[in-house]
Amino acid sequence: MSSPETGSLSSRLGVWENAPEGSGMRRAMGRWLTGVAVVTTIDEAGEYHGGTISSLQSISLEPPILMLALNFNTRTGEALRESGRFGISILGGKQEAIARRFAVRGGERFEGGEFEDTPQGIPVVHGALAQAECSLFEHHVIGDHDVYFGQVTASRHRSGSPLAFLGGRFGDFRDFGHEEMPWSF
Repeated sequence: MSSPETGSLSSRLGVWENAPEGSGMRRAMGRWLTGVAVVTTIDEAGEYHGGTISSLQSISLEPPILMLALNFNTRTGEALRESGRFGISILGGKQEAIARRFAVRGGERFEGGEFEDTPQGIPVVHGALAQAECSLFEHHVIGDHDVYFGQVTASRHRSGSPLAFLGGRFGDFRDFGHEEMPWSF
């Protein structure tokens, strides 16, 4: 049922798109609030590569495996496959400038002294909320993305507010003040 003031739920949500094209998919999934991270790696020549990602997910705790996706055929992805190892830096709310720097093609991403090395020498963002060092576990091409599964070999974290991404914009997470939600395992 709908009232004259609100209209039907269907009309407020918009028209269904059958098998939406890229722009429709981007608009729909742009409603999904994500965190923001930077993936980094080193190629065989010792050159650093990296990019901003919002497609990062913990897949397994035993063994610790995470999944990330990069646009198909990027230099960062090529270097990651070549080296077989990478770093993840989950950014804090005050690290938007780093996220933006790593989100565009080209440029000097690693300037400015904002990096430190993992135990295996992979650069990660200094002051990030969490850092992980990973070895490449599996790689798959799915649609227009390379999907990587990495086994976490070392990690650390600190408290703070994460950088968030929604609908093409950066923001932060606001805690409602509830107690932490217990996991069901």
